[in-house]
Amino acid sequence: MKLRLRTPRQLARQLLAQARRQPGVVEEYLDRHGEEWEALAEAAPGAAAAILEELSDEAVTDLLGDLDTKELAEVLREFQPERAVEVLEDFPVDEVRSLLEEMNPEDAADLLGEVEDEEAAVYLGMLPDEAAAEVRRLLEYPPDSAGGLMTTDVAKLPIGITAGEAIERIRQLHEELEDLSYVYVVDDQERLAGVVSFRDLVFNRPGAGLDEVMVADPVSVVATADREEVNELVQQYHLFAIPIVDSDGRLVGVVTTETALESIQDEASEDFAAAMGAGLEENVRSSVRSSVKARLPWIAFDVLISTSVVLAVSRFQPVLNNFVVLAALMPLVARIGGDAGAQSLAVVIRGLASDEIPQTGNGRVVLREAAIGAVNGLAIAVLAGILGYVMQSLTSGPDPLKIGAAMAIAAMANLIIAGAAGSGIPLILRRMGLDPALGSNLFLTTITDLLGFAGFLAVATALL
Repeated sequence: MKLRLRTPRQLARQLLAQARRQPGVVEEYLDRHGEEWEALAEAAPGAAAAILEELSDEAVTDLLGDLDTKELAEVLREFQPERAVEVLEDFPVDEVRSLLEEMNPEDAADLLGEVEDEEAAVYLGMLPDEAAAEVRRLLEYPPDSAGGLMTTDVAKLPIGITAGEAIERIRQLHEELEDLSYVYVVDDQERLAGVVSFRDLVFNRPGAGLDEVMVADPVSVVATADREEVNELVQQYHLFAIPIVDSDGRLVGVVTTETALESIQDEASEDFAAAMGAGLEENVRSSVRSSVKARLPWIAFDVLISTSVVLAVSRFQPVLNNFVVLAALMPLVARIGGDAGAQSLAVVIRGLASDEIPQTGNGRVVLREAAIGAVNGLAIAVLAGILGYVMQSLTSGPDPLKIGAAMAIAAMANLIIAGAAGSGIPLILRRMGLDPALGSNLFLTTITDLLGFAGFLAVATALL
């Protein structure tokens, strides 16, 4: 393999593109160019992790084993935690201990949150007492809470110092912390009092008190709050970070914009999985057992509620015997409604995720989607009616006009009701205090199938 660009980041881009096409070639290249691999991992740990994701498990273990502890920790923090745990299982105990000691507490907590409690206790026992206590504290917060997202590496200054003293302390903090976008001001009880930027400090007189320079009572979130609140505030106020406080107002950490964006992506993927009845934490690396455990109850539930469709259709056996073409047309009506309902469902769930739909706006949303269904239904009804007429004419059967009319009416009604159902189901679930995406697609499919099959047959029976 020939590579023209040789800086670590340029090399990473070429290797990643090549790994997606020919992972074996990249494995061989990195095995022969150890120094380049180490330089790449140091300069671009995120890109290094992306490359490793494309390679075989054996190659991943070998390449990570070539890195020193600091570089290994930086690369592993770019992995999904469950994948990082899989990788650690191939390392000796001494290397795992060194790696955990090198990691930030929040990274270690993310990692240990993916293992069983007994195994986590063993890993925690490897850490110094102070570090282990910090990781345990972070593990107390649910992963989808503000505390579960935060980092405890936060820049803070006491409120009683001057701007000049604050600048000197920030110089010292710079040696310990990477992110100094915001520096938070705390009182003698560690309670959050304000926030200050380095720019504001520089352009104020050195003798000015920090309480004169800071912005008092900044936006903050309690550590136990749901991540949705963090995401909402980041988007509303365009902040680089959100300070996290405990129940007494003491500053305990900060959630960066980068972490919030990752959280928004995770939440969107979870909503999609919940709507389809899949496990919220399931991914392509989940075990077969855990995936079956997450999916099987929803599939069984779908069978039960779909029984209503079977029972409803069975009541129209006589008309199906007389007009066989109806059996061919039924799935089309159901499919039309299902597609229209899914569109409404996607729009509403996205609106709920971005907090665009207030609690008092449910009725307007449902009416809007029903109106869209009606307008679309007019056009689709014409197409469906023509199709029904042609299909019945081809069979040389009687009443093609009535079959066409039944198709048009059923398609029109299904699109209207599907639009209302696709928007109404997640709103009803929210009103009940449940996840709006929870199984929404299963409920919607049952409704559109019931209307598409039984509704169409009911209309056909009335006309024929």
